[in-house]
Amino acid sequence: MLKRFFVEGGWPAYATATVVAASTAFAGAEVEQALSTRNRWTEEQSVNAVAVTRVDSATRSLRVLRDSVVTTRARGAAPNVAPYIIVSLAENRLWVRESGDDIFTTRVASGSGRTLVGNGRGQQYKFDTPRGRLTVLSKETAPAWVPPDWHFVEKAGRKKAGILRMRRGQIIPVSDGVITTRGSEVIKRGRDGSVQVLTATDGSELFAGGKIIIPPFGTNARRYKEILGTHRLNLGDGYALHGTNNPNSIGGSVSHGCVRLRNEDIETLYRMIPVGTAVYIY
Repeated sequence: MLKRFFVEGGWPAYATATVVAASTAFAGAEVEQALSTRNRWTEEQSVNAVAVTRVDSATRSLRVLRDSVVTTRARGAAPNVAPYIIVSLAENRLWVRESGDDIFTTRVASGSGRTLVGNGRGQQYKFDTPRGRLTVLSKETAPAWVPPDWHFVEKAGRKKAGILRMRRGQIIPVSDGVITTRGSEVIKRGRDGSVQVLTATDGSELFAGGKIIIPPFGTNARRYKEILGTHRLNLGDGYALHGTNNPNSIGGSVSHGCVRLRNEDIETLYRMIPVGTAVYIY
């Protein structure tokens, strides 16, 4: 069995009730009993609309986890023996369980739920953390972040700037020369023939003519370092469990969809969790 870890104390009462129900779903009958209890409770307390809403939310979470477990068991896996991860978005907390025991727990940050509206194209970006059963597809150390288009849309909105989507080989005139690409680099070629390799990071994007430049994919100017912390566990579709350069954000619903951990915690997960591990998010 993996070494037991405990971080920041035990389970809160609400998380205990919900996650214990989720984990015992691997036995099958417990989830059905929880659903039946919910129905009786709702009938008896129907006058309390707020409480009913919370129970309905918990019920949906149980159903998602139950369905995920049924699929996993049908494939011959043993989720009650192998380590697996549970993330509560309501509590912004993560647990690792193995053989029915909690072997690690810590606080996390999750999706803010905000909607960002793009400028000029009717685009909308919703910053939610996906729910349901996911899988750790790969692991990385010192991961770089390739910011999606929404990052530049968000920055442009904050700075009240336009957007310039750059193509490879494109020449963008600036006051002292031109900006263009050279291989995997974005460069500025001065009027005197000098060449400067341009780099960017979060909060220090490239500008030209009052517009934020969206560098082409594959260029170093669209590859930000040290934003995602020390390690990353990829879950697919751009979502991941990863570290952060902003530890004060942990515990809040503030991310663009990924689950953030403190760097020391994601390093622990990196050591504990193999590729293929199930991740249940509710």
